Amino acid sequence: MNDVSSYVHPYAPGAQPGPDTLLLVWDAPNLDMGLGSILGGRPTSNYRPRFDAVGRWLLDRGEALSKELGEELVPEATVFTNVIPGSADMIRPWVEALRNVGFAVFAKPKLQEDTDVDPDMLAHIRRRHGEGVLRGVVVASADGQNFKDDLEELAAAGLPVTVLGFHEHAAWAVASESLEFVDLEEIPGVFREPLPRVNLDQLPDMGAWLQPFRPLAALSK
Repeated sequence: MNDVSSYVHPYAPGAQPGPDTLLLVWDAPNLDMGLGSILGGRPTSNYRPRFDAVGRWLLDRGEALSKELGEELVPEATVFTNVIPGSADMIRPWVEALRNVGFAVFAKPKLQEDTDVDPDMLAHIRRRHGEGVLRGVVVASADGQNFKDDLEELAAAGLPVTVLGFHEHAAWAVASESLEFVDLEEIPGVFREPLPRVNLDQLPDMGAWLQPFRPLAALSK
């Protein structure tokens, strides 16, 4: 029986370049913010993304891309997250669950307000591209300001590039002619319950009520 604690991800920093890969990088702080905006508060377990569903989706895409390119690809997935000082015990079960599913995790302490993981995500993508193993990339984020130019540059070089996120917050990707956009809720099984979303671009003829995110009385506090 293999000891999973001794398993080393083939793409760990410092490791030799591995086989051709379809790379997924997940911007946890950004997507959590987008999900909270849709829900109007902190997500409950029913509205947390199921990473096993995301993993199966990535495997299916990797298999399809392998057939298209005529070469075997190995999917690689990493979740990038910040850890607020003092919150390690709260986040540890989530990190361990991700690793058990097969995702790598890059965790960075949130020492200042602008201590983001976006530069680390971009550096990881560039490292894989520089190693010559990148055959496709999926970025789960709505942060077009930091990712748009780099992703469109990769797409212009012939790499298939997909953005995962929420269409309400990723107009830059939805409108792009070179990037594919996939709404997270389109992935089968990724949410246990449908998200309470209202698309302002596709309102019902009779209109729709948009409830406040918090009571008006909160202004007096």
